[in-house]
Formats: sequence, structure tokens, C-alpha cells
Amino acid sequence: MPVEFVLNGQPRKIETREGESLLDALRNRCGIYSTKDGCQPQGQCGCCLVLMNARPQLTCCIPATRAQGAEIVTLEGLDDEERKILADSFVAAAGLQCGFCIPGFAMRAKHITDQNRRPTRDEIAHALDVHLCRCTGYVKIIDAIELVARAKRGEGLPEPCEDARVGARLRKFTGSELTLGDQKFVDDMTLPGMLHGALVLSPHARAKVVKIDVSSAEAHSGVVRVATAKDVRGNRWYGLLHNDWPGIVAEGEEVRCVGDIVAVVAAEDRATARAAARLVAVEYELLTPVLDPFDAMKEGAPQVNPDYPNILSKTIVKRGDADTALTASAHVVSGTWKTQRIEHLYLEPESALVEPIENGRFRLFSQGQGIFDDRRQVASFLGVSEDAVHAVLVPNGGAFGGKEDMSVQSQTALMCQLTGRPVKITLSREESIRIHPKRHPITMEYTVGCDAEGRLTAVKARMVGDTGAYASVGSKVLERAGGHSCGPYRVPDVDVEALAVATNNPPCGAMRGFGAPQAHFAMDGCLDMLAEKVGIDGWEIRWRNVVDVGDLFSTGQVFEKSVGIRKTLLAVRDRYYAERAAGRAVGIGCGIKNSGIGNGAKEWGRVRLVVENDETVSLYNGYTEMGQGLLTVLVQCAVEVTGLPHTSFHPKVDSTFELGCGQTTGSRATLFGGRAVIDAAEKLRIDLVVHGSLAALSGKVYAGEVLIDDTTAPSTRTDRIKTHTAYGFATQLCILDEEGRLDTFVAAHDVGRAINPALCEGQVEGSIHMGLGYALTEDLPCPDGMPQSFRLRDIGALRARHMPKTEVILVEESEPEGPFGAKGVGEIGLVPTAAAVAGALHAFDGIRRFELPMRESPAARALGIGLRASTPAREKADAR
Repeated sequence: MPVEFVLNGQPRKIETREGESLLDALRNRCGIYSTKDGCQPQGQCGCCLVLMNARPQLTCCIPATRAQGAEIVTLEGLDDEERKILADSFVAAAGLQCGFCIPGFAMRAKHITDQNRRPTRDEIAHALDVHLCRCTGYVKIIDAIELVARAKRGEGLPEPCEDARVGARLRKFTGSELTLGDQKFVDDMTLPGMLHGALVLSPHARAKVVKIDVSSAEAHSGVVRVATAKDVRGNRWYGLLHNDWPGIVAEGEEVRCVGDIVAVVAAEDRATARAAARLVAVEYELLTPVLDPFDAMKEGAPQVNPDYPNILSKTIVKRGDADTALTASAHVVSGTWKTQRIEHLYLEPESALVEPIENGRFRLFSQGQGIFDDRRQVASFLGVSEDAVHAVLVPNGGAFGGKEDMSVQSQTALMCQLTGRPVKITLSREESIRIHPKRHPITMEYTVGCDAEGRLTAVKARMVGDTGAYASVGSKVLERAGGHSCGPYRVPDVDVEALAVATNNPPCGAMRGFGAPQAHFAMDGCLDMLAEKVGIDGWEIRWRNVVDVGDLFSTGQVFEKSVGIRKTLLAVRDRYYAERAAGRAVGIGCGIKNSGIGNGAKEWGRVRLVVENDETVSLYNGYTEMGQGLLTVLVQCAVEVTGLPHTSFHPKVDSTFELGCGQTTGSRATLFGGRAVIDAAEKLRIDLVVHGSLAALSGKVYAGEVLIDDTTAPSTRTDRIKTHTAYGFATQLCILDEEGRLDTFVAAHDVGRAINPALCEGQVEGSIHMGLGYALTEDLPCPDGMPQSFRLRDIGALRARHMPKTEVILVEESEPEGPFGAKGVGEIGLVPTAAAVAGALHAFDGIRRFELPMRESPAARALGIGLRASTPAREKADAR
């Protein structure tokens, strides 16, 4: 169907297919890639925003035919001056992280400031209601829009920071390109002759695949190839810790969750591939799924995965005699805490692109959190050597742990192998939610004692986590939950058991915090209950119990350095008592989170600095940029050592060099990657002193490597336990208003050294946003193993207008094993958040809450979001 309109000042006439969205038409027919597909056709993330007849319009939820006769403006069509104002404002304010959602925000910023040159922060937040950002917490996005308004009032242009020394707020690498939508994500990439793929997913949580009939799909016009399990030439099974996850389920085998793949289609365009996928006929023999981890542990329960029993792992943390200590305690509290399954909800759905290259090799463009793990698993799936796969990172649009496991990389590579043509597969939002692992729901029974003065005596805890249908890193998540079971508190006697249990629910794996937020919700709840018994307040009981140098972690590790928890408590003390004196309900939570995987794992930081002919330096490293600002931080480390300008360095992540470091996880990329940069940069600095310039060093390669192999596994018997390399610490305050609504959130964080304070603050602000959703509104119930809803608003993430005033206090307690004293901050930001909120709610209404999300609380009800907040009026408003 022909559609005529004016696009960025130019008349356009395009042919559209029936039902084609305006977003698809703009991207696929007009080459407008600043508009992103984050939730099509929901219209609930704001990533696809344009101006249509001078009004904001989401394009994923309206047909292309609606553009007939319209005038459409996108970021590509703005004049150079306005593009510069927008880009510089977001970069100067550090108002972006992964950047996937930011072009939509930038377009909204234009409209807001065109209409109102002096918008208030509250007006901006309400205008952003259709937009979702999972990274930033919105604080710095609103800062950026204020800068745009200021520039349009003629009060000065924003000036992004160019100081690249350690401790400076250097502008984010490629921040301008991200803001304007000029930097490509995987789904924005095209290649000549490229095919598009689509998946056929199981609709059942547990069933036997009896027969797969692909004949109708193969006959569909435009289809090039349909693949099933029999077309896989290598090992169909992959995984990070266990090869227990089939890339394609074969006839005669079981599907074990609703994200299992049974067939793959490659066609000339995405719409054709998806239409053909719907024609694949699969006959299933339905089996009763195991959906409750406690049922899964019962004798006679069906075995979920053939590779291991339903109890995937058991972690035991035991010191002293907790039972005897509890009996002798002056006060003892007990309770059962339950946390929910959480969707990562990164804005960029999974996507992969694979092209054939010379000598029968393949180039994989991946958004994964560990491209060397991706390469290993893809090569195994194809039945080729790892050298036959060249992996290239395309920095992703958010991950938070959810892009550690394979998603579509192997299936995309398979279709490239079978067709000999480039192939791209991009998941829809529903497919993304069905396929990738979630945050673990954990049931925790805690009993904690203290003496008459409130000093802890013992912790006894039993944890059961639903790890879903595949192992992912579930055993490690429960290991981390057990290891963090006592929080940042000094506990003489500990008896903890943590089980990871397989079910037919969606898999659970890595998500920001990795088991620690669950444990802290319970442990800090126990501290608040003990404080009430002792007759002291929440701040005081924490002050009496937090660890210091020389004390023991839950696991028995002696803290030898960089323990800043007391400094964080002192940073919020006056505010805590002032708010209480003013009659406010205040909750407090303290947190600890490892930096580095540890637990006996070997870990690396690996870097290569390559001096190029144009007198620039390519900075290769093995970790993933996913919005946290890693590439910017690594450049600052190199600048600090060499004295070269930051523009000399060009960060890259691919398999040109063997720099495999595993997954970008465990808050370790800055910790170890930064040290590796320092190692390589010192060698470059010495040569610069000798030879005088980069020109004289063209072609030289400087290697930087660090190996961390001194941590101990949980089962190791040794005189010196070292569970992790470093730890971050935090104290957070949640302050409610007189009606029990979120008012202010204060977060004091020991970050070791803030290499880039702006990026560091942004990590904490974004974590708080995620932690508040976790505490109050977010949930992913899965009746019969299928997520109850795929709507973004139902999932319950907070919008800008829901966020309280957020204050971040950076505390620097230097970490000697970190680069320039730094340690990781990517996860600690949400570890104590739910506990602080629960404490504030109890202070407000006297109700102890033991289950997340706390949706029936005054704070949650005031937000009005989540499954029970969906209305037709809300649906209509989403489209604007």
C-alpha cells in the first residue's frame, strides 16, 4: 500500500505491507535508525518517538498508513545547532548509559523545551511518563533536559567535560552518537544480501516434542531455509557452567520451559520469517510441569533436567555453633522472607548478526556480556574450531546480567552456516522475556540472635531458590546469597544452607546483585526486629554491628582492607536523625557486595594497546560495555598513566587478540580491566619517554594482563579464607512523606575511588531505581510456567514521575587491589534498597513486611503501577 508523507523536510513515497507499523517503515524503508524498537507494538517504552505534525508520536503502535499526508521529524532531521545542543546536554549531564532509550528522550526533550523554556523538574518528569529507562534512574536525564532548556533560553551552551584524568567527570565515550541515535546497535546493522531469522518457541512449560512439520513454512514465499535440531552439525547443548541447554529441541525430547526453541526460519525479510515461523506445525505430548521448587524437591518429583537432580546445588556456610549461640542469646527473632521473579527489562531486545567471511569462517556481531564465551559456544554449536568464529562486541542496550547466557547467537550462526548468507535474528519483547534468565525468587527462613546490647550473636538461615529449567549460573547465585547471608555485619556463629532448585519455570540466572539483594532483605529485616526488642533505633543497631578491618565476612574471610561501611553510616547519620525528629518515617539498610567473582575462580584482566599508523591507540579489552561506562573508565586509566589526550584512545572489544576474561559480571570489569590497562599503559609510557611520540611506535602492541587466582572455594579447608578480591559497601535511607509515599532516597556508597564520579553516581542512581521497583512494584508471575503479562507497565518498572528525590554520596575508601583504589559499583546500589523501604514502611504504619514486592503498601499504592494498574485509559495514553 503506498504512503506519502514529508520526512525531515523531504517528500517521501513508500510501499508498505498490510499491518506494517510506522516504526518498521521508518527503519526498514527510510533508514531512520534513531527510532528504536524496544517494545513493539506496545507503545510503552518511548524509544520510537518522533514528531508527527509537530506532536510527539510513538511509532511502534500505529500503522504506517497513519502517516499519509503527515509531516514527520526525527533526530536525523534537526538542524546542526539543535542536534549539538541535545547531544552536549545529555553528555554534559551524564544523562545516558547504554543509550538505547536516549534518542527517544532527546526527541521528547526537544518537544518539551520548544513548548516551555522554563520547565520545572516535576513538569519534565511527568512529560516523560511514556518513556522508560532501565539504566539511569532519570536523575541525570532530567538534568540534561534542564540544560537543553537553558541553552534555548540563551543562557549558555552545555560543555561536556574533556578532562580525562582519574577522578574527573570525562564525557562518556560515544555519548553524542548515542544521544542522537547515530551509534548502531545490532538490530540497526544491515549487510548486503542479509536474511532475517525468526524462532519457533514452545508454548508449553513441559511437553514431549512428538513431530515437527516444516513443510508449510518451507513453501512460504520468501523463505530461504527452515532448520530444526537435525541440522545442527555440532553440539546442540550449551551453557555457562553446564552444557544443559539445547539450542534447538529435537523430536523425541522434552521442552522444559516456554523459552525453548524448536525451529528456526530464515527469510528475505523479518515479516516473512515471522509469518513462516507461525506455519511450523509442532505436535506435543503434554506433560505436567514442575513449577514449585518445594514440590521439585519431593521424592518422586519428575526430573526437570536430565543432566542433574532437581536440587542443582547446595551451598553451606557454617562457622561456630549457631544453635547454641541462639539459645544463649538475649533476643532472638525469626521469620520467612520471600522475594519474587524479576524481569531485567533492558530496553534493547536480544539480537545477533552473523556473516560468512573468508576461508569458511564466520563473523559474529554480539551484544553479549562475554563475547569470548559466545564464540566458544557458537563454535561448538556449529561444529567448527573457535578460530573459525571472529566475535565482535556491539555495545548493548542494557544487560544487568541477562545477556550472559546465550540467546540467539547460535541460531543466527546456524542459519548463516546453512544458507551461506548474512543472517540477523532479533527477538520481540515477548520472546526476550520468555527466553532469557530472570532474578531468582528465593524463600528464606532466618533466625537471628543478639545480646542485651544488640550485638549479633548468630545467624541461622535456610534458602531455597527457584532456578528454573536450566542451570545458567543459578548455583552461583545461591552460593552468593549464602555467602552474603549475614550482610555487612559481624556475626560470630553462622549456619546457612542455600539450595538452587530446578523447575519448569523460566530459567533464573545473573541479575544485578546476584543473590545479595534477596539475602539483605531478610537480614536487615531481622536487624530492625532486633532493634525493636533491644530498644534502640535502626542506625544504632547497625553501627554496633557493621564489620571493620579484622572482622569476618559470613564465609569466614577476614576483612584486611578497604572496609568503608562505617563511613557510609556516618555520612547519613545526621540526615537519619533529622528526618526522624521532623516526624518522617525513615528506613535504613546497609549492604555489602563482592567485586570480583572469587570463590576459587580464576579471573583475568586482559588488554592490548595497539599503536596505529594515524597516531591513535586502539584499546582492546575482554569485557563488555553495556552502559556502565567501562570503555570511558578504561580510557581514563590509560590517560592517567601515559599523559596522552583521551582522544588518542579508541576502545574496541573483539577477538582480534585472545583476551577472554569470561563474563562481564561480579562488578569486576573496572577492578580487573583497569589494572590490565595500567599494566599495558606503563609499558607504553616508558617507550614514549624513550621515543618521544606515538608516530615512532606505530605497529607496536603493549600487553596488559592480571591474573587473580588467590580466592578460595566455599568447600576449601584452609587457614586463610579469601572469598572475594574486594567488597563495596553502602548505607541507604528511604524517607516517606506524611502519606507514606516515597519522598527522598539517600545513598552513601563506598566506591574505593571514583574514577569518573559522574558515571559512578549514575550507576548508583540507576540501581536505586531498579531496587525501588524490586521493593514495591515489579513482578513476573508465571502461572503454568508462562509469564502472565509481557506488557512493560504490568511488569512494574518505575517511570520518572514515580522516582523520589535521590541523593548520592560517594565515599572513597581506597581498595589496594583496584586500579587507583577503585572497586566495582555496578551492583551494590540496589543491595540494601528493599530493606530500607521495608523499614520506612514499618516506621510509617507499624506493619512488618516479609514478601516482595510490597504492592499493598502505601508507597506502592501511591505509584499506581503494575498488573493491577492496567486500564483502557492507560493503554490509550501510552500511544502519545
